[in-house]
Amino acid sequence: MYEKILVGFDDSYSSKAALSEASNWVKKHSGRIILVHAVYFDPEEFGIAPEQLEKRLKAGEKVCVQAKEMLTSELGVEVQSLLCEGDPPTVIVDMAREKKADLIVLGTYGRKGLNRLLMGSVTSQVIINSHVDVLVVKKECSKCTGVYKSILVPFDGSEFSKKAIVRACELSKIDNAGVTVLYVIPRYEEMIGFFKTNSIRKSLMREAQRIVDEAKDIASKQGVAANTEITEGPSGEEILTTASKLNNDLIVMGSHGWRGVSKAIMGSTAERVITNASCPILVVR
Repeated sequence: MYEKILVGFDDSYSSKAALSEASNWVKKHSGRIILVHAVYFDPEEFGIAPEQLEKRLKAGEKVCVQAKEMLTSELGVEVQSLLCEGDPPTVIVDMAREKKADLIVLGTYGRKGLNRLLMGSVTSQVIINSHVDVLVVKKECSKCTGVYKSILVPFDGSEFSKKAIVRACELSKIDNAGVTVLYVIPRYEEMIGFFKTNSIRKSLMREAQRIVDEAKDIASKQGVAANTEITEGPSGEEILTTASKLNNDLIVMGSHGWRGVSKAIMGSTAERVITNASCPILVVR
């Protein structure tokens, strides 16, 4: 399925988890790993202390060598490493295109260990601009197995969520994973202030059932019997609550047109899920 996997690596704990997850995937399912370490060149910074660039490049080279040796000795996985100059998200996206990678794998936190997802920084920019799927790893290195047994797919009937269903089914057939489709009924009264009558409730439930039935039909055509969940409330909260309740080990989401004017979604549901989910999130292109 994923034959050439590019991992953005900066030697932080979360990027080590991303590398471990990708490597375990390759060991169990075949494929190749391309490790990319980007050294950002700031003309103003290096104009004051130009020797810092050379130091960072040497440090980056050491990081790559150590990571390769670790994977070879512990997992027996061969890794191609690339040391590049440039802005990390741009380098990662460009190298994924140049090397014809079909998956990008990233951790969530940078080297400074900031207690937040780097939305608006490396992770979000890669998700927005990548032409291939992006896996954001959200777990400890020791729990990185490269195997998924319980997959949650938030579904709203859009073409993006339909792609997510298909990808989840492909993953399901690889490791015999269960797939659950989740539809969250919007709280329209909170948006436009109308009173929800019983008639309106029934209408919303019928629409919700139609949408999850459509998702089940898509999964069935892929040879997978999907379970369904219907909830109501803020989408991000409901996705997180359901993933916790079902103990899912992967959330598969459509990209929802995160380019151009739709980039604002990165500040709402998607960011909330990626920031707060306890399991990895696969963003499907």
